[in-house]
Amino acid sequence: MARLAGVSQKTVSRVMNGERYVSVDVRDRVLAAARELGYRRNTAARALNLGKFHRIGVVTLGSALYGPAQTLVALERAVRGVGYSLSLVTILEGQAGITQAMEALLDQGVDGIILSDPVDEGEGVRLELDVPVVSLGPMPGLAGPNVLVLDDEGVVAGRVATEHLLGLGHATVWHVAGPSRWFSARDRVRGWRQALAAAGVPEPPVIEGDWSPTSGYAAGRQLARVADLTAVFVANDEMAVGVMRAFAEAGRRVPDDVSVVGIDDIPISAYLSPPLTTVRQEFDVMAAHGLELLVERIEDTSPPTPHDEPPVHLVVRESTAPPH
Repeated sequence: MARLAGVSQKTVSRVMNGERYVSVDVRDRVLAAARELGYRRNTAARALNLGKFHRIGVVTLGSALYGPAQTLVALERAVRGVGYSLSLVTILEGQAGITQAMEALLDQGVDGIILSDPVDEGEGVRLELDVPVVSLGPMPGLAGPNVLVLDDEGVVAGRVATEHLLGLGHATVWHVAGPSRWFSARDRVRGWRQALAAAGVPEPPVIEGDWSPTSGYAAGRQLARVADLTAVFVANDEMAVGVMRAFAEAGRRVPDDVSVVGIDDIPISAYLSPPLTTVRQEFDVMAAHGLELLVERIEDTSPPTPHDEPPVHLVVRESTAPPH
């Protein structure tokens, strides 16, 4: 590494140990050489010398969306409850990927990693890590001997929301989906399709949004022009707010003309006009269980705890009704 960076072994040591008084240029050259050679500080050896780090790493999207934010809050609470600290790396869509984020956490020194919001990076991710990893939701291609993947509630939530509307007597249910790069959005589409297929009803085309009320409003304007549409399942409550606004502007009354269901049960959902029927997800339960599995792997205390189908609860309010 020293030869590749054009510096002395002592300089390499100073850079890798985070010492001061190293120029930015030299530091960048050493770190670039380390990346090229696939070098990573041996955190396992450091842990043997110092004992467990008692630190959990979390990789999450840099997002203020309700679901990711609530999951992170739940993880912070759960981590404190088991005597660990939390080290967080946020990634932005289209920028630094999951693998790089995990490498950064390993350099900081963590005993295990939780992947909070899996997104599609274009190819499978295989992790060869010395610490266990728990993913809070399926991510196709995510594999490795130390990787545990929990079932996501998205499929269940999508199915429950769609079944509610079909149970009211609607001939079919349209869907405003989240961005397809998110595996959670894909899971909700899968749940929607499962419910439609089980009922033997036609599947309308999917309209994709980006989780925001603005994209929901744009989708709602398209849907308002569909004359025989009577029911819409929206992949999150924030987009459902935009959908309902677009329907109101188009003179399509909710629920008299169109029934709308969201997901998340954000605080404002109960105070919309009309109050929004939604599927509440138990972020604290999911986070606590993921952390429990991770700590069991870290401390090697017991076999993995069985986990039933992720808990979701349909909250019926006034935005859904039988078709007229």
